[in-house]
Amino acid sequence: MTDMKSRTDASRRLILALDVPHLDIGLALLDRLEGHIGLVKVGLELFAACGPRAVQEVKARGFGVFLDLKLHDIPNTVAGAVRSARGLGVDMLTIHTGGGREMMQAAASEAGAQTCVLGVTVLTSLGPQDLQDVCITGTPAEVVEARARLAAACGLGGVVCSPKEIGTVRAAIGGSMKIVTPGIRPAQAEMGDQKRAATPKDAILAGSDYLVVGRPISSAQSPAEAACAIVAEIEAALAEKR
Repeated sequence: MTDMKSRTDASRRLILALDVPHLDIGLALLDRLEGHIGLVKVGLELFAACGPRAVQEVKARGFGVFLDLKLHDIPNTVAGAVRSARGLGVDMLTIHTGGGREMMQAAASEAGAQTCVLGVTVLTSLGPQDLQDVCITGTPAEVVEARARLAAACGLGGVVCSPKEIGTVRAAIGGSMKIVTPGIRPAQAEMGDQKRAATPKDAILAGSDYLVVGRPISSAQSPAEAACAIVAEIEAALAEKR
């Protein structure tokens, strides 16, 4: 029973990035992953293709939904979008911390008890030169820490940061807020367009609560086996932390 509980806890921390252009492709993949993952990330590509139906179909299959739209607009517009997402029953929803204090506070005020609003700090595809190119001063780590502190002050439920900043963010925001980490790659996987990536084990040991994994699962010959291997790594890391 203990082994089953620890495996279930580990699988709930794994978020599949369902970055596909058509819903039928995504649902076929989910049918192969029942019982292996906890949440499904519905992002811009899929949501732009079929809208709220993507959320509804994922939920109908028993998965939690991480709606990753990275909202970034005036406070009133973002508040309305959060309210609409909450009505869809999503478990997690992302906004950009770059939208500022008032926008984040407006989002937090509409979240409700069941929807965790997460502040995206710095995209994992961005490095130091990328930040300079858009006139953001400081290293990625410095910007992430500052934005994480602001997200906490604004009442958000958690933040999204790369594996490289988990320890700094955890120290900055404490233990009550959630940390969601994209840019996760198993040891032998290609990095793709991720510039600040890490393994599942390293991310969990550093203090992440949820890991977002896409291509290492969706492009695997056996997605279920790939997910199981990642869950096993998460489970071992959680046991090591205890």
